Amino acid sequence: MTLNQLRSFLAAVRTGSFTAAAAELSISQASVSELVRRLEEEHQVKLFLRRHHQLVLTAAGQELVAFAEQAVAAADSGTAALKSLRSLDGGVATFGVLRNADYYLLADLAEQFHRKHPQVRIRLIGLNSVDVAAAVSEGRLEAGLVVLPIDAEGLTVTPIGRDEVVFASADPAKLERSPTIEELAAARLILYDAHAGWRDPTRRQLAQRSQLVGRKLDPWIEVEHVEAALKLVSRGIGDTFVSRAVAASAACPADVGVVPFDPPLYDTIALIRRESAPLSPATSELALLARRMLRANPLVQRMPTGEPSGHPKETHG
Repeated sequence: MTLNQLRSFLAAVRTGSFTAAAAELSISQASVSELVRRLEEEHQVKLFLRRHHQLVLTAAGQELVAFAEQAVAAADSGTAALKSLRSLDGGVATFGVLRNADYYLLADLAEQFHRKHPQVRIRLIGLNSVDVAAAVSEGRLEAGLVVLPIDAEGLTVTPIGRDEVVFASADPAKLERSPTIEELAAARLILYDAHAGWRDPTRRQLAQRSQLVGRKLDPWIEVEHVEAALKLVSRGIGDTFVSRAVAASAACPADVGVVPFDPPLYDTIALIRRESAPLSPATSELALLARRMLRANPLVQRMPTGEPSGHPKETHG
């Protein structure tokens, strides 16, 4: 039972003849008649009786009408849904954002996009960058924002800007100068993004630095959210590291200070998408808006000309 057979059957029901059904469907009368005949043969029933050049439904035909209408309507709805994905008149824009996206004023992203394209539904998924990259690579998200480095096999990576990562502590003595890797390894570190662990891009950068001097960073406490980590730091339990955007926000307690690393450490923010998959117009527009908002944000530094954006082997598929 095919959609073409059901469409021909329903057209014949509406018009009362194969000739009129053919005109409605813009195909030949012979094609409509053949499609209905095959449907009857396949199921060994008569759907119409021919009386005085008029088609009359049999009991079997009457039974089929409702199901045929449902099947054709579902197929048409599916076609409309797929078409809407290629326009800005409907569909869903799926986009991954940084776990700490709100600190870059990306909370306004959904509102601004909705005001411009009110017919498009939005799914903004806030995950750690490694999870965003995996979701885009697997096709669960069309595109997203990440912090580098990530494992980017099969992904197109476009660096947008960077934010400095700084050491945070409530002990003024620890903020008099930049901590060495040895001092960082000896500190009671309170780290966030516990689910991602050492897959987290910022942690990976510091882990690489510690390996170069033969040391290992081990967290004393791991929590999921940066706000919880900063509260523990404020209570003198340990130290952490955060981006400048977080340090400058209301989430950072007043008694927690920061100091830069030496050499400086940066979170490079990039837009990613699958190499072989074109973006729908809705997601493409959402990605463009996110990129403009980040670049207009005073907390995000432009990439210095000629300076590498991160780790070429890992950030370019």
